[in-house]
Amino acid sequence: MPELPEVETVRRGLAPRLIGRRIARVTLRRPDLRFPLPADFAEQLTGRQIIDVGRRAKYLLISCEEGVILLSHLGMSGRYSFTPTVPPGPHDHVQFDLSDGTQLVYSDPRRFGFMDLIQDSTAIDNNRYLKALGIEPLGNGLSGSYLSDMLKGRKTPVKSALLDQRIIAGIGNIYACEALFRARLSPRRSAQTIAGKRADRLATAIRDVLQDAIAAGGSSLKDFAGADGALGYFQHGFQVYDRTGQECVTAGCETQIRRIAQAGRSTFYCPACQR
Repeated sequence: MPELPEVETVRRGLAPRLIGRRIARVTLRRPDLRFPLPADFAEQLTGRQIIDVGRRAKYLLISCEEGVILLSHLGMSGRYSFTPTVPPGPHDHVQFDLSDGTQLVYSDPRRFGFMDLIQDSTAIDNNRYLKALGIEPLGNGLSGSYLSDMLKGRKTPVKSALLDQRIIAGIGNIYACEALFRARLSPRRSAQTIAGKRADRLATAIRDVLQDAIAAGGSSLKDFAGADGALGYFQHGFQVYDRTGQECVTAGCETQIRRIAQAGRSTFYCPACQR
């Protein structure tokens, strides 16, 4: 499933081609994605000018005039493209015809993605998908002291805590594994032990790995591609994720990367470097 860097990559690809354009027509080729589309979805967006393309955690937020916001989650295989197939493919579910003559198509073979409409931009924090989210990891709120406070008393493994979107929004399995390796912290370590210098290292590692991934256009493992069709290449720089049995990248460490299961998810780490 796309994580924060992948969604941010899509946002950056959409913004220059959407902002200032008007939605001339919306074509729905099915009434639902993962969830039913709002009954008046097409009517609410048709004719409106797009004024901003933002992101909150793993959600895209396309803001239109009069405060209407299109919220979109890519799920596992959702993709926006400016190069629609003619005739439309079986997975091209939503098409936006823009005022400059271009078309933006949302395709989703697995249909785990979904869309919603927020009618008033002032109520965005109360949206059912957004209201429980934690801080943005690339904002000023993420710090060692914040992590210390939020993880205090939590006996769950720190890896599981990083996946809790109520603490930090947007981090998924890949970047939790990579951040913990950079911070030299074991994914098995109890979250309540992350304080002081450990928390400082982890906060820095989270921010750095996300920024590096965004610079690389995200990670393309199966379905992900940017709005221009380009694949991300951060996966070529994975230090632990999906490297089971391979030698640790740390100079002088010949330990093999290990895989364990935590809360139903695969965790990859170096048992020598991460304590």
